[in-house]
Amino acid sequence: MSHIHTQAINVGRTPQRFDGLVNTPVFRGSTILANSFKEWEQTKQNGDLYRNYGRFGTATTKSFEKAINDLEGGAGCMVFPSGLSACTHALMAFVKTGDHVLIADNIYGPTRNFADHVLTRLGITVEYFDSTCLAELQQKINAKTSVVFIESPGSITFEFSDVAAISDISHQYAAKVLVDNSWATPLFFKPLEHGADVSIQAVTKYIGGHSDLLMGTATANAESLDQLNQSVHFFGETTSPDDLFLALRGLRSLAVRLKQHHDNGIALAQCLAAHPAVDVVCHPALPNSPDHALWQRDFAGASGLFSFYLKTQDPAFVESFFDRLEFFHIGLSWGGYESLVLPVGKPYRSTSTLPSDGYLIRIHAGLEHVEDLKADLYQALDQAANAI
Repeated sequence: MSHIHTQAINVGRTPQRFDGLVNTPVFRGSTILANSFKEWEQTKQNGDLYRNYGRFGTATTKSFEKAINDLEGGAGCMVFPSGLSACTHALMAFVKTGDHVLIADNIYGPTRNFADHVLTRLGITVEYFDSTCLAELQQKINAKTSVVFIESPGSITFEFSDVAAISDISHQYAAKVLVDNSWATPLFFKPLEHGADVSIQAVTKYIGGHSDLLMGTATANAESLDQLNQSVHFFGETTSPDDLFLALRGLRSLAVRLKQHHDNGIALAQCLAAHPAVDVVCHPALPNSPDHALWQRDFAGASGLFSFYLKTQDPAFVESFFDRLEFFHIGLSWGGYESLVLPVGKPYRSTSTLPSDGYLIRIHAGLEHVEDLKADLYQALDQAANAI
């Protein structure tokens, strides 16, 4: 099999189908015509939804879903209009009233909100656990647990989970394991190869890569695909073919972009760890990270997203730091070419503990020259210290 970087260039491409065009074109459409009654009936019998109605997608959709599925090593992939939509629909596919769901305490905040405000309203018991503690999982999982949902690492505090061990425990109770894998992408980690049932991507992030689209995917193993497919089609979600074209374009350069994000992220983490105003840096590539060995064992890279704690919660220091940055801009999301910072403060946790009482800041290392980024962080920290 070819290297995964080569795969990312070629998956989902069939130039011979489109007059030799390198990229699958944008196909827009709602009504799809059958050439005959026999063809119409055969389409229904074969379950070929792509030949039936535009809501199920077009050739552009199919190209992207095949590309992601091939990279993830799944039995099939579904595309959604946002990363959150992929998370929520994957959850809904495997739960029913009376079930018990276990969710990692460091999960993406909007996913947590969905679980707390929607799943509970449907009569589903939602419980959180420290996904770095297998003993806690063993204690809380039970015969009614239908889903164990984790994000590895958590995209605010960056704790890593042992996906293989969590999957082994969960499957003893016939629970499905869902993994939000947006931080690593399939190039750096493949949850399905470690026992997970569904791997979720926020395509909005690194795969899109340019901060100009919203999209998500859920890729399932063979045992889970039918249940995911059936549930998703009930909701009528669809994704713009124009956005899918952008996502396919972003995918082709993912490997080279991720390498630069990886390199810049490690360099920034190292420089922040040496600054006297910084208490803790949450980055798995640092040897003193509690999850360093797990990251080395399971992951092929570190992308560019991490966080750090200041030694202070002083509002004047925090405001001065953010306002003096030149190349880092305050904003949600990550994965684009630009560097970002996110003011977090103290993240909410119900079962796990935090490594510091300081103010938490999330960093996305973009593709700018790393020396400019390092200098920007240092000058902002130094001037903030002088401002109080």
